[in-house]
Amino acid sequence: MLPNVPHPGALVSKKKKAFIGLPAPLGYVAGVGRGATGFTTRSDIGPARDPSDVPDDRHAPPKKFAKKPGQPTLPGQKPPDQVEEEEEEEDLNDSNYDEFAGYGGSLFGKDPYDKDDEEADQIYDAIDKRMDEKRKQYREEKHKRVLEKFRQERPKIQQQFSDLKRELASVSEQEWMNIPEVGDSRNKKQRNPRYEKLTPVPDSILQHKAAFSSNETVVAIDPKTGLRTPYPGGMTPGTSTSGFLTPGDLDLRKIGQARNTLMDIKLNQVSDSVSGQTVVDPKGYLTDLQSMIPRIGADINDIKKARLLLKSVRETNPNHPPAWIASAGFEEVTGKLQTARNLIMKGCEMCPNSEDVWLEAARLQPPDLSKCVVAEAVRHIPTSVRLWIKAADLETETKAKKKIFRKALEHIPNSVRLWKAAVELEEPEDARILLSRAVECCPTSVELWLALARLENYENARKVLNKARENIPTDRQIWITAAKLEEAHGNNHMVDKIIDRALQSLNANGVEINREHWFKDAMDAEKSGSILTCQAIVKAVIGIGVEDEDKKHTWMEDAEMCANQGAIECARSVYRIAIETFENKKSVWLRAAYFEKSYGTRERLETLLQDAVKACPKAEVLWLMLAKSKWLASDVLAARKTLSDAFKANPNSEEIWLAAVKLESENEEYERARKLLAKARASAPTARVVMKSVKLEWALGDLEAAKKLLEQGAKDYSTFPKLWMMKGQIAEQEKQVDDARAAYNQGLKYNPNSIPLWILLSRLEEKCGFLIKARSVLEKARLRNPKTAELWLEAIRVEMRGGNRDIAMPMMAKAMQECPASGILWAEAIFMENRPQRKSKSVDALKRCEHDPNVLLACSKLFWIERKLNKAREWFNRTVKIDPDLGDSWAYFYKFELTFGNEEQQDSVRKRCLNAEPRHGEEWCKVSKDIRNWKFKTNDILLAVANALPIPN
Repeated sequence: MLPNVPHPGALVSKKKKAFIGLPAPLGYVAGVGRGATGFTTRSDIGPARDPSDVPDDRHAPPKKFAKKPGQPTLPGQKPPDQVEEEEEEEDLNDSNYDEFAGYGGSLFGKDPYDKDDEEADQIYDAIDKRMDEKRKQYREEKHKRVLEKFRQERPKIQQQFSDLKRELASVSEQEWMNIPEVGDSRNKKQRNPRYEKLTPVPDSILQHKAAFSSNETVVAIDPKTGLRTPYPGGMTPGTSTSGFLTPGDLDLRKIGQARNTLMDIKLNQVSDSVSGQTVVDPKGYLTDLQSMIPRIGADINDIKKARLLLKSVRETNPNHPPAWIASAGFEEVTGKLQTARNLIMKGCEMCPNSEDVWLEAARLQPPDLSKCVVAEAVRHIPTSVRLWIKAADLETETKAKKKIFRKALEHIPNSVRLWKAAVELEEPEDARILLSRAVECCPTSVELWLALARLENYENARKVLNKARENIPTDRQIWITAAKLEEAHGNNHMVDKIIDRALQSLNANGVEINREHWFKDAMDAEKSGSILTCQAIVKAVIGIGVEDEDKKHTWMEDAEMCANQGAIECARSVYRIAIETFENKKSVWLRAAYFEKSYGTRERLETLLQDAVKACPKAEVLWLMLAKSKWLASDVLAARKTLSDAFKANPNSEEIWLAAVKLESENEEYERARKLLAKARASAPTARVVMKSVKLEWALGDLEAAKKLLEQGAKDYSTFPKLWMMKGQIAEQEKQVDDARAAYNQGLKYNPNSIPLWILLSRLEEKCGFLIKARSVLEKARLRNPKTAELWLEAIRVEMRGGNRDIAMPMMAKAMQECPASGILWAEAIFMENRPQRKSKSVDALKRCEHDPNVLLACSKLFWIERKLNKAREWFNRTVKIDPDLGDSWAYFYKFELTFGNEEQQDSVRKRCLNAEPRHGEEWCKVSKDIRNWKFKTNDILLAVANALPIPN
């Protein structure tokens, strides 16, 4: 092995190079050898001054003379080599850094500190203090706000339990002693055995146990006498029934002694070593609890400062009432009620003319003294209404209150408030007398005049209202009350005249007529039962301030507003006036008809529709509404007559033809329906007429006639996809798959944008077991109809039904990218996820489609699955309210109520569904479009769909 020889480079590195510290040779240019170009600096040229010139630097640093060789070093003086090293190298340590002066220290650090420097420092300090004082108030307020906010969020323990501590003052000593000890209520799993207190067994017990087992004698020290006492193994030192002490008995005895010793230690810890008394004083402790500051958790120093501040305010301006009120309120809050009473009484002496101070004093005093305080107050301020009312409130007997009010009215006869309070206490006859005097003292009070009119008979009431109009010509309530009075006594012809005169009189007196205020008065009149007055007000003010071109729109809004607020007669009056103004407007008649359908009776609706078809005979919808109303009332003859009249007014109307056919088919007059359809195909041939003809024959079971009609109809109306759909469905019903496929394919040639045709063809291929063909059909459909959510949904369901979940999930992601706002896709995606992920998926769906009924229905089913019944019912209600035409939501809602609701809730959902008459929805259309259910009404469809729906899982 080689010896441990150091590396040559290490030796070279340790040895100092010869050229270090030597001056450069003459003419040496650094880097010439590697091609660098030399340059000249000022240091090469030399200084601009001659060395012999006197330097201008008058503050040059003192020269440092090097120590001569052999010269001794003085105490505290550094060696020369160390001085040179410190001069060359600058101390860049962080401890040597100054924020103002830097690393090298201040430029003036070595200069003497004279008076000018001291004066400058004082000036700068004064400026800093002044700037700090300016910011002090803002800083303290900010700190106070932060502290208050912090204390509100995280109050102190003493603040949280201050109310409970105050309640301890009422605890008796017996109740205090009966408080049970706190036990360990934790479960065994919560207990940590590492932290359980374990008491080791004394050696004496082990010795006794061993002695018992070996019958030996044990020598023990008596704790009372301190003597060594021998105990035989089986004998007891004391008296015993059997004469023997078992080991178990001895163990229990030792444990009892240990418990007593531990109790002695605890008692010694809480006792005074001098007198032996316990440090905790129960009575004093409970007394201290009473002295705690109630309702506030402020610091005691803040309370003292506030008290001194309020005292200063009182002394500065003793006649300032708010200072006394604030001082008394402060003392009340801090728990010193008697001090507060004394302060407020002092305030009453200093401010005898302030009713606020007297009222505060009455509030703070006990009830028996409050009366005296208020009595003194009214002596000083006999014209204060508030003091008289306070005096009446303090009385408990009605007779005393009446006496006070009458005394008050002697001093303040023009106070409406006092008159009203006094009248409320009187019987009707006495109240009438008082009011007759009140209107003389307060002739401008509308309330008093109206109250007097209500108490008088008819003739006197008219006189009272006439006097009221003379005294107050600018108030509309008097005129409206007069109209109500005439209506109540059967003078209906006077109501309109009074309202018209009211408007003329108010205009003459410069009163602006506000439509909103008058409409509100009309609604109030309707609520009080004055229907004629309500109608007269609406008729008088409906056209005020409305331009002619805005009348129709404005009046429709007024009627809707009245209907929403429950003022049915007001809305009916608005519609009546709108119909009279716009007699030939179909939209006005239609809105009025819908209003009567919702809020009126069948007779009112039919009367309105009869007038409507006379005014607008070309409006098919009005004829159809009238015929339907007759038919729902089981008056088939009247419905037929209505439709015959409609035929005369609209001879080639498709809607009326189809309505007549439906009427006959619903009443099982199938031959009549066939003849009507034949006439319709001859006189008014349309694709819908052909479709209804095919449907009737198909429903009646005559498939040959249906197919003949379809052949002709498909030729004449090839761009009507429903005919091709019916042709394919009839072929499927006859098990002719090829014919059905051909019908669908041929229909798609003419109608490539018909989504239901593509879906029917795909389902046919899937039913035949050709999953690949079904997939390809839907791909072609998506190419022809991009961004169609229904096609994506069908494709995803095809994969799910085929068990290809791994294909369906990526397809759903692509569908979401192409149709991000599709509610049906989001609803399907929610239930494609596993149960833990459904909730987060539903949140995303609600963000994208907040008001989509399909998403809301999916969320309702999620709550159903989680058995959150109230939430589910709330979301079902929200779903059917957003889109009442979606039959699936009604069916799920009804099934939910059948499962969890009572009979009343079930009937409510069913009735609401019947009123809504839904027609759409995937599950709903499966039942309603089935030819076997062609006679089903809405109620039958609801029951069938609800029974067919699976329970969500």
